[in-house]
Amino acid sequence: MTQRDVYIKLNMSPNGYASYEQGRTEPNIDTIKRLCAVFNVSADYLLGVDSDN
Repeated sequence: MTQRDVYIKLNMSPNGYASYEQGRTEPNIDTIKRLCAVFNVSADYLLGVDSDN
């Protein structure tokens, strides 16, 4: 999946999505939910939460 594929699925601008990847900004909870759906992962996985703790 390309960056373009992702930002289109998220319905956001290329610069907005790039700012997440570059660490300049962080997505809000609604965007996190959409990212989870796009990548088919849990929010814990996406956020790097260790479920073993």
